[in-house]
Amino acid sequence: MELLIILGIIAVLIFAVVGIYNNLIRLKNKVDEGWADIDTQLKRRYDLIPNMVETVKGYAKHEKSTFEEVTKARNMAINASTTEEQVQAENMLTGALKSLFAVAENYPELKADQNFLDLQATLREVEEKLQLSRRYYNATVRDFNTKIEIFPNNLIAGIFNFARRDFFEIENPEERENVKVSFSEKE
Repeated sequence: MELLIILGIIAVLIFAVVGIYNNLIRLKNKVDEGWADIDTQLKRRYDLIPNMVETVKGYAKHEKSTFEEVTKARNMAINASTTEEQVQAENMLTGALKSLFAVAENYPELKADQNFLDLQATLREVEEKLQLSRRYYNATVRDFNTKIEIFPNNLIAGIFNFARRDFFEIENPEERENVKVSFSEKE
C-alpha cells in the first residue's frame, strides 16, 4: 500500500514536471514566433529604405549626409545580432528616417511624386504592422518571463536553462512614435 502511494506521488510529480516543461516550451515558441514577426516587418522596412532614399535623392541631391546616415543606420539594423543591438539600431534608424522625411518636406514636387507616395503608403503599412508585432512579442515575453519566475516553474526553468527574454523597448521617449510618413498640406 505504501509503495502504491509513493509511486502515485512520483507519477504526479513527473506529470507536473512534464506539464510545466511543455508550457514553458509553448511560451518560448510564442516568443520566438513574435520575434520572427518583428524580423519579417523589419526586413520589409529595410527593403523599402533604399527605394525611398533613391527617390528623395532625385530631388534633393545636396542632402548627401542625410542619405549616408539612413544607409548606415539601415546596415547596422540589418547586422544586429541580439535584441539589445536590434533595439539600438532601430532607434538610430528611426531617427535617420525622420531626417529623411524632414528633407522630403522641403520638396513639394517630391511630395507629389507617385512613386514616393506609393513608398510612403507602404512604409506606413509596415510601421503599423511592426508596431503590432512589437506588442505581440512584448506580451509573449512578459508571459514567458512571468511563467519562468513563479514557483514551482522557476525550479523546472532553472533545470532546463530557460532564461529571461528581453523586451523590445524604445529607449528615448520621442522615438516611441512611428516614423511620420505623411506629407499632406494640412500638417
